Amino acid sequence: MAAKTDTRERLKQDRAAATRELILVTAERLFAEEGLSVSNRQISAAAGQGNNSSVGYHFGGQVELVRAITHRHRRPVERIRARLVADAADDQDVRVWLSCLARPLPEYLESLPAPTYFARFGAQVATYPAYRRILREDAMSSPSLHAILERLDLLLPDLPVPVRNQRRSMTRQLMISTWAEHEHWLATHPRDPHMNWPQAATGLVDALIGLWQAPATIRL
Repeated sequence: MAAKTDTRERLKQDRAAATRELILVTAERLFAEEGLSVSNRQISAAAGQGNNSSVGYHFGGQVELVRAITHRHRRPVERIRARLVADAADDQDVRVWLSCLARPLPEYLESLPAPTYFARFGAQVATYPAYRRILREDAMSSPSLHAILERLDLLLPDLPVPVRNQRRSMTRQLMISTWAEHEHWLATHPRDPHMNWPQAATGLVDALIGLWQAPATIRL
């Protein structure tokens, strides 16, 4: 009797896990394509859930759902970034460290079945102040990201702190918008990609070098 109970409980847990994963995948796609105004009811319907409250049951509010989607991708991206940082070691080339900054997400997205939605999801989240802090929390929890920024500070010591902070912000916005636009292009032109993810990453690194090494003419 106990064995049957255990089996039923495992099956119940497996079904719940599968439903949760389906909701996450569906919500990520809808948020990416339509924005964060998509309701839990719409997500439930698109995920084929007869119960309109299934999103709330599994995740609570929308903030928790957005955080769960973000966390779903955080670990593999962090592994890639940590590997790139380890490979860079004590390299003194700014390009190497900007590559560590720019390449992890494209490398991860390239490893997923097409089309992907996470870059566009991130761009949507970044436009909502209430949710943007979730992205910032993830960034602040990344040891490898801190290592990259610290190394850039060491390699570019002549940049005044306010200018450096501004360029960090510009870099973040440029990466978010570039990856979202590239992901959209790949999704809508699957037979005619103007460049793949590695090529797009190289192009962005080229641009970031110009951004970070441009002379600071502001006098502070």
